[in-house]
Parts: sequence; C-alpha cells; structure tokens
Amino acid sequence: MEAIEDIGNLRDQVLEYLKALGFEINLDAPQSLTLFTEEKAYLRQLHEKVRRFALKKHQLRIRRSWSKLSPYFARGDQVVPERIRPVLLEVNEPWQEDLFFLARLTWSLPYSKGYGRRLRFLIMDSGNRSPQGLPFLMGILALQSPPLTFPPRDRLFRYPPGRKVELINQTMDIHTLGAVPPYTALLGGKLIALAAASNEVRLAYRRKYAGRRTELEGRTLPPHLVALTTTSAFGRSSLYSRLRYNREWVAISLGYTEGYGTFHLEELYPLFRKFLEAQGISTRGGYGVGPRIKWQTCVRALERLGLPSSLLRHTLRREAFLFPLIHNLREYMEGLAEEPLYRDFPFEDLVEYWRKRWLLPRVSRTDGWRAWEPERLLESLLVEGDELGEP
Repeated sequence: MEAIEDIGNLRDQVLEYLKALGFEINLDAPQSLTLFTEEKAYLRQLHEKVRRFALKKHQLRIRRSWSKLSPYFARGDQVVPERIRPVLLEVNEPWQEDLFFLARLTWSLPYSKGYGRRLRFLIMDSGNRSPQGLPFLMGILALQSPPLTFPPRDRLFRYPPGRKVELINQTMDIHTLGAVPPYTALLGGKLIALAAASNEVRLAYRRKYAGRRTELEGRTLPPHLVALTTTSAFGRSSLYSRLRYNREWVAISLGYTEGYGTFHLEELYPLFRKFLEAQGISTRGGYGVGPRIKWQTCVRALERLGLPSSLLRHTLRREAFLFPLIHNLREYMEGLAEEPLYRDFPFEDLVEYWRKRWLLPRVSRTDGWRAWEPERLLESLLVEGDELGEP
C-alpha cells in the first residue's frame, strides 16, 4: 500500500465501488455523492449489499450458532397470539449473547457491538415454546453510549456551560431495536419500542452503572438514565411514529439527520485500515480514541487518497427520535432541575397495552404470519461462494 501506484488503484477502487452501489459522483461539488433514487425499495437493496458483505466474516459462527439455537426461532404455526407472554431478559450469559448475535445479523444494517456503555436485551415469548420446551425469541434491544454531538437532539436544549458531556452521558442511544419473524408480522416491533422506555431498562442501567467511573475522565456519573435517542434505517419511521403508552408520547420525532455516515464504505473499510497501518497510522479502537474510530479511519484514508471527506455524506437521511424517560427532561438537561422525575412505565403494563392496542387487532385482520418458516432466516444469513472466516 506504500507505493504511489497502489494509492491510485485504491482511489479508483473507491470510486468504482460507490458507482456500483448506485451513487453519482462529482468530486468538484460540495456534496460529492448523490443517489439516483431515494425510493425505499432501492435503499433496502443498497443496505442489503452492504449487509451481505459484512456477513462473510461470520459464516462459521452463524452455522455453529444456528445448529444450537434454531429452536428459539418460531414457525408461524407454532405461535398462538393469545398465548404470547413477553419476558424482558438482559443479556448476561454466553447462550444469550450468541442468540442476540444471530438475531442481530438478520438486520438490514451491518452488525455492530456498539460502544461505550452498553445494555442488551432479549424479549422472549414464554407463552409459546418449541418442542424442546424453549421460549421463542420475539425481538432484541440494544443501547450504547450516545453521540456527544447529535444535532437533532442538541437543538432541543440549552446545556449549562461546562455540563453538556455530563448531561448527555445520562442518556443512551438505541442502536438495535426490533422484532424477528413471525413476531414482526404481529407488530412485535411496537412492543420492543415500548420496552425501551420501560422501568426495567432504567433499573438495569442503574444496576450496571451506579458508582462506575468514566474511562476517559475518571468521573463518577449520576446513575440516572433520563432519555434515549435513535434513528430510523430508511427515512421516515413507521415503527416509532405515533408510538404512545396510554396518552403519553413514548417516541418524539426530532426531524431528520443530514445523511452522513460510513455504512456505504463498509466493504472498503478493511482496505482503508490496511492502507493506513502500512503508513504507520493506527486504526485501533477502544477507550482513549473515542467512539468514532471508523469515521476517523475513513476520513484519514480518503484524505490520503486525495478524495474529499464529503464522500461520507451518503445522503440517506434518517428520522431521529427522542424517548424521554422523565417528565422534566428539558429542565433537567438545562440544569434547572436537580432530580429527574421518572415516568412510570412497568414492562408488564406496556405488554398489556401492546396486546390490546396492536397485537389483537392485527390478528383479527390477517393470518399471513402463520406460513413463516425460520429456515428462511438462515438462508438470509448464508453467503455462498465466499471464503468463510472466523468471527
């Protein structure tokens, strides 16, 4: 990678790859990339190309995990909607980690472990079980440390001088949320979204992080979790829109992001790392280098290839949402209130609300979910004709 010829080849490879994804490129324009269409069907295809590349390195683990964990994935005819009994389970044990990992790989975006403070949950159906007596997996939820700069959120608050980091670090970002089939067709995603705002998630955060000191600054943060943020995968979100519990909004739309990120460069990322490491530039992540190591690596590689950092603007604008977990969020984030006034959203109450508001009306309108076969999940995870790599 040190030779100038290799730099030129990699530069051409970057441009050809982006064109193959469907981007039009004008390096002289402030916005270097544009998509020829922003229809959701095309955007899903674009994400699928990136996802399938990311699956290559997980093929051995997928096969091993599926052989052990497939009974947790229901066939449609095994699920009796009236018997569904959701259970919120924090991921702590190895089998839970493997089940979460396997389910997460079915998402449209490439797998990510998250960064900083992390919480992961499985939502299981204890009322419907496999022939082996195992509860079926309904969906997954994962939280991570929030971005310190997030314009849709930051426009809402006037942080007190010198306290922004402290206050933002009392929130978390939802980086994975959703149901798995056949529960997707039964609007299980609505339940997972409600669960994110539950008392149980807040209490899990308190148990895990009360008294913990931050790695970078050695500061002990208050054990409060006062809000969550997230963004949709494809433009406007139907999952979070009109999401209420009784008469209270659970998710509040904050508008749209500006369309920056690295997901469209996922396949090139290993080449960028190799290129920079050959020049003596570290690309290692972890504490001390910040949570945006992938972004930083892409920016540095593009600069050294003579390409503008504006190639990181993929133009796919995502809808941003805020989940207030306290009644006095604005006052708290602006330093006008010393203590958070928590909302009271017990998981069991959220389940009953979801059952009446979404599940039962859905069942009365359709039975298409009954034909679901879990083997279709495995088929979506296998990438044929590629080298299999260790996870």
